[in-house]
Amino acid sequence: MLEASVFVIFPFCMAFAAVSDMVSMTIANRVSLILVAAFLVLAPLTGMSWPAVGLHLAAGVAVLMVTFTLFAIGGMGGGDAKLMAATAVWFGFGIGLADYLVTSALAGGALTLALLMFRKSPLAMLAGNNTLLRHFADEKAGIPYGVALGLGGLLAYGETPLMQWALARLAG
Repeated sequence: MLEASVFVIFPFCMAFAAVSDMVSMTIANRVSLILVAAFLVLAPLTGMSWPAVGLHLAAGVAVLMVTFTLFAIGGMGGGDAKLMAATAVWFGFGIGLADYLVTSALAGGALTLALLMFRKSPLAMLAGNNTLLRHFADEKAGIPYGVALGLGGLLAYGETPLMQWALARLAG
């Protein structure tokens, strides 16, 4: 049951955040809260030491400080900032966090370029009334960066300590 929670909660939150940002250009606070709360419940149950849990929380705080600064200067949305910080809690300090941040940045850059081209294409007029694509087509809308964060999180998720623990439990 514990392994199932590890397999479901994080991926569901990442997918939900991506779709939510596509549809409404917002990422609900509850997504970030669920991620942090689930980590705080699951980590000790998987045998993670309290100092390690503290370091994971410190990773989240460090990412929040950077993303909050970006939010304050208008470089990032508030939901994106909170989602990145909550996701960082699952990764902790290490190569997994770096992989998540780089993957999300590359996905965000690709998404931005694709949306800029799409918004100038004739297809944008056809997609303007589609619930999932209307913000992609709207030249006045921002970039739903939650899509890139969700994709980056899903691609790097295998590097989180909790996922590695769950995979080891299933293999052994």
